[in-house]
Amino acid sequence: QVQLVESGGGLVQAGGSLRLSCAASGRTFSRLVMGWFRQAPGKEREFVAAISWSGGNTYYADSVKGRFTISRDNAKNTVYLQMNSLKPEDTAVYYCAAGPVTTMSPNEYVYWGQGTQVTVSS
Repeated sequence: QVQLVESGGGLVQAGGSLRLSCAASGRTFSRLVMGWFRQAPGKEREFVAAISWSGGNTYYADSVKGRFTISRDNAKNTVYLQMNSLKPEDTAVYYCAAGPVTTMSPNEYVYWGQGTQVTVSS
């Protein structure tokens, strides 16, 4: 069993930056693919970024490529999402997720955090 707890969300002006963290419990963290998803009001949950268990491979949605960076520290059981050049359309609840395979589909992720709100004002 893996529990995920996100932190770092908040209110920021357009063009600003935030760094989300996701702390995981459990001894299998280093063997899990980690992903970030987001869900805006009235919209479906969408893929943001994913990182392989080793950290050697990263994947991004086109909408965040070049602005967001996913990373992980397996010694700290933590995955991060550095978000730069934020836009109002980035406003959403951001979720951390863990699963066995690298995929953009939320259905393949087994464990989910409770989410953290990110609000970008114009």
